[in-house]
Amino acid sequence: GWRLREGMHEFKPHGSGPRDDLIEPIWEYHHKVGKSIIGGRVYRGTRVPKLKGAYLYGDYVSGDLWALWYDHERKMVTANRKVQGNGMPVITFGEDEQGEVYFTTLMSGGVVYRYKNLDE
Repeated sequence: GWRLREGMHEFKPHGSGPRDDLIEPIWEYHHKVGKSIIGGRVYRGTRVPKLKGAYLYGDYVSGDLWALWYDHERKMVTANRKVQGNGMPVITFGEDEQGEVYFTTLMSGGVVYRYKNLDE
């Protein structure tokens, strides 16, 4: 849908309204918050219990990392919280066999980061 839709909005000048062949996002935020959402993973690990079940994603421009909780029965976002920020462009996410989520940035020089315990 890129170049047709930006978030839940028509992308100008040649965009489109909602269409049956496109899947609308469940969340978006204003450009004052960030400018480029990079999709991540649902957290199923044990190292950071407060993130259990959250969809972890980042913003390429701000370098902020977010956790979003979604209620599938009610079809609505129940919470969205900034959990970390490193100011570096987030480019990709990965997950290990234990469900721990990792991410890397454009400027990390090959470093892979993991989410820290939010109580630390």
